[in-house]
Amino acid sequence: MRIYTRSGDKGQTSLVYGKRVPKNHLRVEAYGTCDEANSVIGLALGFLDKEDWDGKDDFLEQMHRVQTILFHVGSELSTPKDKEVTWKLKEAHIKEMEKQIDEWDQHLEPLKNFILPSGHSTSGALHHARTVVRRAERMAVGLGDELENDLVLSYLNRLSDFLFVAARYVNKKVGVEELTLKVDI
Repeated sequence: MRIYTRSGDKGQTSLVYGKRVPKNHLRVEAYGTCDEANSVIGLALGFLDKEDWDGKDDFLEQMHRVQTILFHVGSELSTPKDKEVTWKLKEAHIKEMEKQIDEWDQHLEPLKNFILPSGHSTSGALHHARTVVRRAERMAVGLGDELENDLVLSYLNRLSDFLFVAARYVNKKVGVEELTLKVDI
């Protein structure tokens, strides 16, 4: 199988089940933005060193799980309405992420101010991924009735929270202080 097909050379692409749409179709933008977020998460994880902290493997396992589910969210977004989704997001996936958020949050100082995306490179990249996920969420909202599974919106919303807490957790584990927003600029 070749990596190039030439079928998109005129600005069209195929959704799941073969329906052709323009590459700037909102559905394509939504799943493409999920792909972008997934890539930024992968970049973030690449910044971690083996020596960063004990238990890092559990963190990586959670992040890889989220990347896998996010890939499937993209699949749902690329499936036209009224077509069968090959892998459907479930409430349990959201609950699993909420449980992890709560677990990591127990190790963090309560927020008293807004924090600035900063710190360890992994943390900064996770904040970047969070903003990309927010964009994917806005695009998915734009699909309205074309979105078959409302859990996609819930998952993307929770994923941005997950990435926010993950970024803070990384800074805590590697001993980097968070920068807070200064009101007196």
